[in-house]
Formats: sequence, C-alpha cells, structure tokens
Amino acid sequence: MLHTLKNNIICALATPHGRGAVAMVRASGKGAVEAVANLLDEPKREEILKAGGYSLHYAEIRSRGETLDQVLIAVFRAPASYTGEDSVEISCHCSNYIITELLDLLYGEGVRLAGPGEFTKRAFLNGKMDLAQAESVADLIESETEAAHRLAMNQMKGGFSRELAEMRNQMLKIVSLMELELDFSEEEVEFADRDELDALLDKVMHRIGELVSGFRLGNAIKNGIPVAIVGATNTGKSTLLNLLLGEDRAIVSPISGTTRDSIEDTVNIGGTLFRFIDTAGIRTATETIEMIGIERTYSKIKQAETVILMLDAEHPESFGMSISSLRDKLSDGQKTVIVLNKCDLLEENGKGPDLPTLLTSIRDIASRAGMPPAAVLHISALKGEGLDLLRKTLTELRPHAETSPDVTLVTNMRHYEALRSACDALARVKEGLAAKLSTDLLTQDLREALYYIGTIVGEISNEEVLDEIFGKFCIGK
Repeated sequence: MLHTLKNNIICALATPHGRGAVAMVRASGKGAVEAVANLLDEPKREEILKAGGYSLHYAEIRSRGETLDQVLIAVFRAPASYTGEDSVEISCHCSNYIITELLDLLYGEGVRLAGPGEFTKRAFLNGKMDLAQAESVADLIESETEAAHRLAMNQMKGGFSRELAEMRNQMLKIVSLMELELDFSEEEVEFADRDELDALLDKVMHRIGELVSGFRLGNAIKNGIPVAIVGATNTGKSTLLNLLLGEDRAIVSPISGTTRDSIEDTVNIGGTLFRFIDTAGIRTATETIEMIGIERTYSKIKQAETVILMLDAEHPESFGMSISSLRDKLSDGQKTVIVLNKCDLLEENGKGPDLPTLLTSIRDIASRAGMPPAAVLHISALKGEGLDLLRKTLTELRPHAETSPDVTLVTNMRHYEALRSACDALARVKEGLAAKLSTDLLTQDLREALYYIGTIVGEISNEEVLDEIFGKFCIGK
C-alpha cells in the first residue's frame, strides 16, 4: 500500500553537478507522469500518459516556444519503481542552463524540489525496503573499495535484515506465550518452555555478540582502517603522511612542534581503504596548545588498528624513550610498525652505527620493553625510499574478513548501539531466568530487546529518527 502522507510530487537532479555529457532529473509521486507529459507537445504527451512501466521514450522539451533539449524519458509505474510511486527519469544534456530550465518547468507543474534522501525515504515508507536497507543505499554510494561495496550490497539486498527478522520472530513466539501466561496468572501455568527460552537466549546473544564484535572491522572497511603515525617531534611524520596521500596535507617544517593537532585522510592501498592519522609530536611540552595536541595524540593511538612509530636514525639515544612511551598507550590487539626514518643521512654522514646495527638495536629495545613490533622498517621520507615495503606491510597487517555476498558485518553506529542495548536487555532476561523472576518482569526485558532490534530495520521508528537518517543523503537520492 502506498504511503499517503506527503504524497506530493518531488523532483531533483540525480546526477552530480558539474560538466559532463548527460544529466538525469527524476520526479516521483502521484501525478509525476502527468507533470512531465505536460512539458511535451502532442503526440508525445499522449504517448507518455499511456506509457507502461519500464518504458523509454525519445522526446523534445520546449521552453518559451523554443526547443530546450532532446531527451530520453524513462517511465516507472507504481508500485514497481524505486520509490513505490509513479516515477519519471529525464536524461538530458549536462548543461546548467538546461537543468535549471527543466527544473523550473517542473516547478511550474506543481512539482517541488526533493529534500535530502527523500526518494529513498519514500521507498522506505512505501515498503520497498526496510530502514537498514535504506541506510545501505548511502553506504553503497560512498563505498570506495571492493570490500565496502560488498558489505553495502549485501545489506541493501536484505541479508542483515533477514537475519534480524529471524531472531525477532523466534523471540516474539516466546514473548507471546509468556504474555498469555499473564492472562492465567491465578492458575500459575507456564505456556512458554523456560529451557527453550534459555537455549534461544544463548543462541541469539551469541549471534548479537558476533555482530557487535564485528563492528570494529566493519567500520574500518567502510571508513578506512585507522593507522596512527606517532613519534617524537621532527621524526618526519608529516612528510610520511604527505607521501602516503600523494599530496601536501600536513605542514612540514624543521621547527619542532609544528603539528599541533591530528590530521586525517584516506587512501586506497591494494584495494583496502586506510585512514592515516598524523599526530602531534610526543615530547615534554609546557605550551598549552601543544599539550592539548599531545593528549589528542594519545587518544588517536587508542582508536588506531595499527600504529606506526617513527624513529629518527640520527638520534638512536631516543629509541628507548619513544618505544617505552608508546608501549604504555597501546591496547590489546593493536599492531605496531616501527619505521626508522632519515636513513639516507647515515650514509651521507658516515658516523655512528650502521643501518643493520640500528635495526637490530630497535628490535632488542622493543622486545625488552614488552612491545614486539609486527615489523621494523627503514625509510627515507625525504627521498621517498622504502614506501613500497611500508605499504605492503600495512596491507598484510590489515584485519581480514571474508566479505563475500553472504557475510554480515555491522558498519553503522546506530545499528551497533541498538544491538548492544538489545544484548544488555537479553542478559537481564538470562539473569532473571536463573533467579526465577516473575513472568511480567521477564517479558518486560524481552520486549525491550525486541524494541531495539526493531529500530534497526524500522519496524519501530519516529519522524525525528527518519529525518536524521535521510538528512545525510544527497538530494536526488
């Protein structure tokens, strides 16, 4: 059944602004076909009015008595369209003048400009997709790697939603039986098998736990695996960031403490999206702004999947302090790559230990400090030497997951929070069963778990939540 609230006609440019060969303007809503047909002369007007769904038509659109453009018009009939409504897509030449005039002509027919994500919002409201699928549309558009594309496509096809629906249906059956018990509370009968409920709780909580645990990886695949570049001042962190990104994102200066805040950007390496974070140099600081920058460095270290520790080949006496400082900030599961920079200066100066001796010393210091690195590499950030090996090492260290069309990984913070809340509610049910709590108390927590799972797919939602979600979409989608 079509959603009748706000059932007016909307339109928008569905292709990016700028220069190109072809642009596409779409319209949707009851009367959209008629509005577009009114822009045409006979007999094309009658052809469009009589057109069935999934049909394509060549036509000429006129404005102020002159030909505006020769276009292709695709007609989609409700409910077999993206939005579930009558829809039209007009492919025209990508001229700002043509697009503006075409939109103005549609406005003259009573069509209004769509809001951000309004086409997809209508698809959700008209039952063409659930809320999780609708959110995956934005993820699909923004996907930059094969892995991110696969995750978004799987969710858009409903893989995640089907799994949640199965969990919810199993729980609903038991909740229904437990609520039936409340109608016979004086007889003290049990319709719901407590052992069956306990076994179901174990199964559902285990799966939700897997989904929650997978969020870190899913989020990394979607937004880029976070890699923090840390070290003392003037070790070449900003130079390395610029080389990895292929552009000058960070200011490079011989003056210590130039970087006062973290700088982030993403780059695709071997099909994997990495999010590199250049941080403020770690040293004893007295200036307030630099102290804040160093505190943010420690915060970014905690968020990173991999930490690159930069060391200066000219100052081997600082290795121990740098390694010890990082060790205290690392969490379980984080990987470290120690990178010895400015190695080109060793040969030029011809003084001090040679390169193999320095690398062996670094490994020994890290081992004694209880921080065995995943790799110890040497580079010259100034000359761009050793970067290929660093990229290869980072790719090998990336978290692996089978991102086949059937795998489910949570990538959305809203879904993650809802699953955590559902798991907390189910844990209370589990504890209540063990404590032999009354049926009404158990049912209350079960209902809460069902509520949180329902919010993910939109079975339970409100207008404010929908506006927040779809407001992040581009206009035209």
